[in-house]
Amino acid sequence: MKEILPEEAAEFIKNGDTVAFSGFSPAGCPKAVPHCLAMRAEKEHKFGHEFKINVLSGASTNDCIDGELTRADAMLSRFPYQTGKDIRNKINDGTIRFCDIHISQFPQYLRDGIWGKIDVAVVEMAEFSESGEGVLTTGVGCTPLFCQLADKIIIEINEYHKSKILGMHDIYDVGGIGNKKLIPILSPMDRIGKTNIKLDPKKVIGIVRTNIPDNNFDLSQSSEETNKIGHNVSKFLVDEMINGRIPSRFLPVQSGVGNVSNAVLQTMNEESKIPCYCMYSEVLQDSVIDGIEDGKILFGSACGLSVSNECLDKIYSNYDFFSKRLVLRPIDVTNSPEVINRLGVISINTALEVDIFGNVNSTHIMGTDIVNGIGGAADFSRNAYLSIFVCKSSAKNGNLSTIVPLCSHIDTSEHSAKVIITEYGIADLRGKPPAERAHLIIKNCAHPDYRDFLYKFLSFGGKKHEPIDLRKVYDMHLAFQEFGDMRKLNW
Repeated sequence: MKEILPEEAAEFIKNGDTVAFSGFSPAGCPKAVPHCLAMRAEKEHKFGHEFKINVLSGASTNDCIDGELTRADAMLSRFPYQTGKDIRNKINDGTIRFCDIHISQFPQYLRDGIWGKIDVAVVEMAEFSESGEGVLTTGVGCTPLFCQLADKIIIEINEYHKSKILGMHDIYDVGGIGNKKLIPILSPMDRIGKTNIKLDPKKVIGIVRTNIPDNNFDLSQSSEETNKIGHNVSKFLVDEMINGRIPSRFLPVQSGVGNVSNAVLQTMNEESKIPCYCMYSEVLQDSVIDGIEDGKILFGSACGLSVSNECLDKIYSNYDFFSKRLVLRPIDVTNSPEVINRLGVISINTALEVDIFGNVNSTHIMGTDIVNGIGGAADFSRNAYLSIFVCKSSAKNGNLSTIVPLCSHIDTSEHSAKVIITEYGIADLRGKPPAERAHLIIKNCAHPDYRDFLYKFLSFGGKKHEPIDLRKVYDMHLAFQEFGDMRKLNW
């Protein structure tokens, strides 16, 4: 295969192309080619030439893609998920086209050509052979399908991972509508596919060599609030075991990305009454690797290793141990409703806001500005045995309540969200009518500063099945927009 410089690779990509990047979160994303692509865009713009591309990826990416390409004004559209302040601002002002979809639906969208054909796939690998067999790095995402569908492929061989990550992947082709295969996973530990991917070597237009770590986003330290949330989650799960609704062997756990989710897993791992368990999730963070090292977590299955560089070095330095306890799979396996339901997964995801009837907003601030996207949260919450949503009871120095009369945007309806947990307590919504759910959420989860407002709103609705006064549902949001404090509500 011809080795080329990243600057040369960037020249193969044309204005208007649809480019698919490997990885899942920053894990496994290419670094050198997108950086040079951003530099090329800036150069083209200086000469008055139009240069923008459509970007696809498995999930969020690194700053080289969502950051540098955005700042270089090189992005026309972005699907199906994103992260970072720069790209978020461009999406919210309408500069970049963005469609938020469930991650599990993304492979089928690609197969159906919803966004047209993929012109170029830029893929990070640890190793690649002349016959077209390659070993991915720390993120799988949709990469095998990108390679199937793309007209051309550029490969970044990242020698940071060379000969270190062999055998961790489980690549299985689910197929498309009309030709879908069963996914024979009965336990998170099951391996059903191959450890490498196979692609047509004739598509490969060049190989770029790098030696760059993933540089995943740093997580802040846990706080008093996040620790309390974690302890409340642990308490709820222990009580479920005592009541016989969770078997004594426990069930697989899925956890979202972020500081709150990381803190929840840390407290679960410290709870002696919770037995050893497996993870069946989209990403694995540092707390999962720590739990595996300590013996609390038996196994971790995911799309990507979204861990710190220090944590990844720990995995590589003790690879014989960790390789038996970790597996990385494609999106249409990890996020499959079939598998999630069969395994009886306990899903734990973070909400931006929750309304008193149990609807969840995971994506939009004040109903209008997107943060990152729905990702796979609803894939798990809709199909999990237990769907738990966690959040702090307030934000913006207490000026904003995360428990509101009605969510300004709904990603997960009250039909799928089973349990709401904040630092103040637990609201088990299963089997409860709307008015009962409302009283439970206000009493157990809302910040004390906002409980009277929420009870008053409830009284406005009278004796209706779902007691809502449409004239007042967004008064708390409007008070925050006008005064910067929801408590300055004029009721």
